[in-house]
Amino acid sequence: MRVLQLHAEFFEYEPVTREIEEEYADQDVSLDKVRLQDLVVTLVAIEEGDDISIVKFAAQDIKRYMQGIKNNKLLIYPYSHLSSNLASPQQALEIMNRMKEETMKEDIEVRRAPFGWTKSFSVKVKAHPLAENFRTYDKSSITKYSDKESGSLSKTALNSSGTGISSALSAEDSLRSQWFVLKPDGNMIPLKEYKYSSNQSNLKSLISYEIEKRRAVDEIPPHVKLMRKLAIADYEPASDSGNMRFYPKGRLIKSLIEQYVTKMVSAYGGIEIETPIMYDSKHPSLESYFNRFPARQYNIVTDHGKHYFLRFAACFGQFLMAKDLLISYKNLPLRLYELTRYSFRREKTGEIVGLKRLRAFSMPDCHAFCRDMEEAKSELLKRFDLSTTVLNDLGISTCGDIEMAIRFTEACFQENKDMIIELARKFDRPVLVELWKERFFYFILKWEFNFIDNQGKASALSTDQIDIENSKRYNITFVDEDGSRKYPVILHNSPSGAVERVIYALLEKAAKSSKTGDKPTLPLWLSPTQMRLIPVTSNHTAYCKEIADALSKKYIRVDLDDRDESVGKKIRDAEMEWINYIVVIGDTEVEEAKFQIRDRSNPSERRTMTIDGLADEITNKTADKPYLPLNLPMLLSKRPQFTG
Repeated sequence: MRVLQLHAEFFEYEPVTREIEEEYADQDVSLDKVRLQDLVVTLVAIEEGDDISIVKFAAQDIKRYMQGIKNNKLLIYPYSHLSSNLASPQQALEIMNRMKEETMKEDIEVRRAPFGWTKSFSVKVKAHPLAENFRTYDKSSITKYSDKESGSLSKTALNSSGTGISSALSAEDSLRSQWFVLKPDGNMIPLKEYKYSSNQSNLKSLISYEIEKRRAVDEIPPHVKLMRKLAIADYEPASDSGNMRFYPKGRLIKSLIEQYVTKMVSAYGGIEIETPIMYDSKHPSLESYFNRFPARQYNIVTDHGKHYFLRFAACFGQFLMAKDLLISYKNLPLRLYELTRYSFRREKTGEIVGLKRLRAFSMPDCHAFCRDMEEAKSELLKRFDLSTTVLNDLGISTCGDIEMAIRFTEACFQENKDMIIELARKFDRPVLVELWKERFFYFILKWEFNFIDNQGKASALSTDQIDIENSKRYNITFVDEDGSRKYPVILHNSPSGAVERVIYALLEKAAKSSKTGDKPTLPLWLSPTQMRLIPVTSNHTAYCKEIADALSKKYIRVDLDDRDESVGKKIRDAEMEWINYIVVIGDTEVEEAKFQIRDRSNPSERRTMTIDGLADEITNKTADKPYLPLNLPMLLSKRPQFTG
């Protein structure tokens, strides 16, 4: 069964002629035009092999979608054009009628358009990220997790149509896993036996998310509203879904994060390079690696008929470069680094939302080529510390905002148990473990830090992998001490995860804090405007401009609200923009050169300071972070409005 769900402002259809045999088509159909307002239109194609068993599952999934967009009116619209492998009319009609019955049981107001008729229709789809949602249901969709009592679970997921699916991604759907919780003391407890404590709601959410494998978006997460409200980013309607436009503030935040992560990787020993974004699909190493990497790709055909794909990681370019290097054991571990702007993954439409999951994203990617497994394990622990530092400095606490997962093969665990337990000890909290009997991918171990958002869904940020395949696949070798050529073990690390996803996590964290009564904010060093000066009257504007110019020379992003608005409105607008420090300047401030400071991090207290004192406070708090100047006009009156 294939389903295309549309959240529509209106849908209008008109039956024209019967197109199949009378006994299988609806009878006594009115030929009048039907117009419906504010509803979910579900275009449905019933395929060969579908049966009644999938209907209940589909109905429940449709209900979840409708709850997420807060709509209770459904039109089931027979639409054979979604598939070329259609069921017989008799079977299709039976399933369609049962689908209506099942959705009505879910307390949904349901209507079905005539079956077996040619119809004209017009529709206006609403403009939000969940308004269009494609699903494919088959019998694997309803094969829930078997062998639950033994802790062995069979992963299943809703399938999405399309090309460019790697065999590794297909293998994920049939991959059998065992799930545990690993405690810092090394005790690994089967998941069904683990007892959660009262402060482990995030861990519980991560485990539920991983077990259920529900990646589809059921409702719009809070960060989408915030990214628009703060004029950080928005959807680009002229591009493919999952390709975003970033406004000046968003570009500034992205650039600061990119500079910071690059600085940290460089200090660790990373050697920065740059590689192409497009590769030959038939290159033997690349074609082989593609089928070992669980991602969907974008394909390009040139005017000469040659096939290329857009990279979904920095691995391709870095490995091809490493293959051509003359590497000695003395050079190891060799750490190659690239911040890809962009990597491309053709994610499922129903999973794309805001900055959480994109089809084009910026990824800091550092590969370490290690002499042997012992060196790889030592390097992995160093990179774990690097990733911990990076996330904490970005404002995402590994002590409170993050949960950890480690995935490995049974053989890897038996051979490297001490190192795996050391990872859990460093994290200092219980971690989720996924254990595989067999190896399906190029790596034998992968750890990741996961941010849990306001909907209880997890998103991976920092990660590292132990890769034992690709040095041979790409013929990457080093000359060992005895003169022999050997293949290195490769580590794949992103110390922060995708830059866009970091912003998503910061906004979701801010949304969480506002629920508890705290003022949402961004880290001071990432705030597009760190200080705003508000003149009481236009007579004070010139003085404010002098202060702003002086502060800018001290590497502080300061702007000036010179608009013809009341002071109260200017303060409210600054609060709405999450400005860290607000300074109102009138006659008293000009005369005394002391200013009352509104500090967003401590809103209940008003401090009186000199401008130099405040400047010192800001520079001290941001001293070890990158700086970029304001990338908008300093005067608010000169700025265009980038978003409503």
